[in-house]
Amino acid sequence: MNDLRQLRHFVALAEHGHFARAAEAVNLSQPALSRSIQALEASLGCSLLDRTPRQISLTAHGRLVLEHARRLLDGSRALHSAVTQLDNLDSGELRLGAGPYPAARLVPRALGRFASRHPGVRVQLTLENWHSLRQRLLDDAIELFVADIRELEGDPLLDVIPLRRHPGTLFCRPGHPLLALDQLQLTDLARYALAGTQLPVEVASAIGALSGSEKPLGIECDNFMVLKALVAESDVVSMAPWDVVAEDVQTGRLALLQIPEGTKTSSAYGIVSHAARSLSPAARAVRELLLEEDRDFSAT
Repeated sequence: MNDLRQLRHFVALAEHGHFARAAEAVNLSQPALSRSIQALEASLGCSLLDRTPRQISLTAHGRLVLEHARRLLDGSRALHSAVTQLDNLDSGELRLGAGPYPAARLVPRALGRFASRHPGVRVQLTLENWHSLRQRLLDDAIELFVADIRELEGDPLLDVIPLRRHPGTLFCRPGHPLLALDQLQLTDLARYALAGTQLPVEVASAIGALSGSEKPLGIECDNFMVLKALVAESDVVSMAPWDVVAEDVQTGRLALLQIPEGTKTSSAYGIVSHAARSLSPAARAVRELLLEEDRDFSAT
């Protein structure tokens, strides 16, 4: 097996695309980094880089090695962190993922409690859609994630814990022209841009029926905080589970629109981990806090 240090140097070089910047990132001199890369190429028996005076690019072999190197380094990091945490949670690292809606309320609350109890553990949170998070999990880049599980349940590679469901809402800014209507019609809604995150097939179908379009979203963004700000400052309309807009509605920052019958949806969050991997102590602690926060949410 190749030296993990050489793989780390190679990944840094691939990410920075320049020997000087990569050398600085890994605290090496440029000649030392060059020797490390040459030793890696010699041990693998192939060329990993196409070198030019101004930049470097990866060969086909280099792209393949980069993919495996990242996976090996993530696994090594996870192993070291798990061993460090075995007897206590005073140090170590935890890598998690979250979808747009859980990242807006559930995950920050659980992580806030975790950080208060275990300030020595470094946490890295990745915000992406469920497809990307699943791949990161299988590549051992994260230990668990919280996201929509409609397209993940039944996957033999995953361990999925469903969380409580929240009714879907259609929301806008206070004072929006649609709020003055006695009965909201699809034709009324179609006059305004509809914004949202990437949608599971089930939800996309329901929203498509609501908007009368096969591609219902005029604006797609996986950062829900951006979506809320957009809606609050414009006539754009958006949708979300109740739990992530409840506080904004109750304080008057956002307002709810009536959803036409037959198009109502709900959330389907879940905690997802690798079925063939044991969770580190830190990941288990966060999972328990997520379950507690989920149970404690008040829908009133």
